[in-house]
Amino acid sequence: MSSATPLFVKTAVFTLLVAAGTMVRAAQAAEATTDSLKDLSLDQLMQVEVTTVTRHPEKLIQSASAIQVITREDIRRSGATSIPEVLRLADNLEVAQKNSHDWGISARGFNTSLANKLLVMIDGRTVYTPLFSGVFWDIQDYLLEDIDRIEVISGPGGTLWGANAVNGVINIITRKANDTQGVYAEGGGGNQLQEFGGVRYGGTLGDRTDFRVYGKYDDRGDESLEAGGRATDSWHQAQGGFRSDSALSTQDALSVHGDFYDGHENNEANNVARTSGGNLMGQWNHLFDSGSQMSLQSYYDRTHLADPVAEVMLGAIPIAPPGYLTDDLTTFDTDFQYQLQAAAHHHVIWGLGYRLTHDVVQNAPGLAFFPTTLNQNLYSAFVQDEIALRPDLALTVGSKIEHNDYTGFEYEPNVRMQWSWVQSQAVWGAISRAVRTPSRIDEDLVEAPSPYLTILKGSSDFESEEVIAYELGYRAQISSRASVTLSTYYNDYDDVRSTSYTPATIIPLYFQNNLEGHTYGAELSTNYELLDNWSLHLGYDLLQEHLHVKPGTFDLDDALNETADPQQQVSLRSSAKLPGGIEFDTALRWVDRLLTNNGPTPGIVPSYVGLDSRLAWRSARGIELSVVGQNLWQPRHVEYGFPSPLREEIDRSIYGKITWQF
Repeated sequence: MSSATPLFVKTAVFTLLVAAGTMVRAAQAAEATTDSLKDLSLDQLMQVEVTTVTRHPEKLIQSASAIQVITREDIRRSGATSIPEVLRLADNLEVAQKNSHDWGISARGFNTSLANKLLVMIDGRTVYTPLFSGVFWDIQDYLLEDIDRIEVISGPGGTLWGANAVNGVINIITRKANDTQGVYAEGGGGNQLQEFGGVRYGGTLGDRTDFRVYGKYDDRGDESLEAGGRATDSWHQAQGGFRSDSALSTQDALSVHGDFYDGHENNEANNVARTSGGNLMGQWNHLFDSGSQMSLQSYYDRTHLADPVAEVMLGAIPIAPPGYLTDDLTTFDTDFQYQLQAAAHHHVIWGLGYRLTHDVVQNAPGLAFFPTTLNQNLYSAFVQDEIALRPDLALTVGSKIEHNDYTGFEYEPNVRMQWSWVQSQAVWGAISRAVRTPSRIDEDLVEAPSPYLTILKGSSDFESEEVIAYELGYRAQISSRASVTLSTYYNDYDDVRSTSYTPATIIPLYFQNNLEGHTYGAELSTNYELLDNWSLHLGYDLLQEHLHVKPGTFDLDDALNETADPQQQVSLRSSAKLPGGIEFDTALRWVDRLLTNNGPTPGIVPSYVGLDSRLAWRSARGIELSVVGQNLWQPRHVEYGFPSPLREEIDRSIYGKITWQF
């Protein structure tokens, strides 16, 4: 971006604001659209149906899990412009922005640079990469207006969703096509989010099919370096897609949707990373006369990454020159699910799954994966039975069995119980086992391969990381204006990744499973409506982590490399509707300091306070003007990374936005 771009954006935003009066007059002929966007009352929120906990719809108040729901209205009023920003609304997540385009997101700890214990899905499509079993958050995007809700579970979800759902599951659920009819357009810009825009059109094809198409783009500027000056990490991304929903009959429904994206990102060495990809998914649901249901889902996903790899150094000695690592990943996945009412007090759900991944890597001089081409197969089956022991007491038992090409069969059982002595309150408890299966980094990585001096390698005998989790929670709607959720947990981990040496050599180092330990904590979330048009939200998260090296073994990082998490977090949000269609929203968060590391040397990311605010005016005919400020508490602050002159600080950001729907 040229230096003139920010001025151009400010001029464009000012012009749009001046033109808004004309747009309002033009919109008078359009239908009112604001009714569908009204805030949910607490009564309605607790009755929202969620699907991630049991794989079938159930009311939030009845969910025996540490689940939080980010609604469409929450997203709109947050002023967030990306999915990672939206996830700050979940009190049970740790969210840290590393630079302009990279984020660290996890649940219940382990939020390292290779965070790998959180499963993320978009409409049931898994978006993790088998390179490190984690998520590239810079490429997970959607038109936020068309997201229906985001269900965030902290705690294991392996029984239903499989490996890598160790500490949590995020399920991003988009709206059906019949809920997005007409035209929606948005645009704006500011100092950090310099330019952005999006458009969506929804219509019908015959009497039984609804569709939508969308496109969006954004340009984001550089953040700051801790030592002073600007980082070179600006980036641009564009994305488009479609969705169609068809009622084939009174008992059959078909949904087809897909997305494609292309982006580029700068880094501190003035190199450019390129990202692109696309996906296509089909979902068929059938309702039997008996009341049983089945669903079949298949998707194809293709991603391309060209990532600059820095020069490899051993102290002050150069080992391997810089270069590019490219990764082309093709995924085909199919999932079958069947629900039946086995008896009056049983709700049984079972399913089968298969996933094929075809991964092709072109290695950089300093970073390589062998073999460079790898096909992997994942087979799975699960069954779960929800048993109504009596009207106020329910027991859920189930397990998933998976077979992967690294470790063979894995078992992930789960037992849950919920007691609802009154309709508006419930206590639940659970014991679960989940695993994080090996990734390509764990087994196939070679840092500085031959002819260079190899420093680090994966290990062919790397085992799955394991957690046994114990949970106890309470959820209640105390009154029509107040609700509270409290979740507590104790997680016992074994075979966690370490960096070790062999008895015969010191270099290369190898990944092993030499760490063990436990974590425990609590997650509190409360809502209170002071008035019909003013609500408050308070969240608190406590996390204690205790990892150590197993007796008689070694870890180069002294058990520091797998954790980088704040001990405490506090968030307070206020949402108010004022006369004249004015909305005023503020979000204050305090994040405790966290430890990061460079080998066995610990470093500190200081605690910080973040303040976001949004002021908006909404017309009755589909126009919305808003001004959003992010990180207003201070000019800039650090959220992640080992102390160094190149550690990045996140700048204060202000942008203007106009939306119009008709």
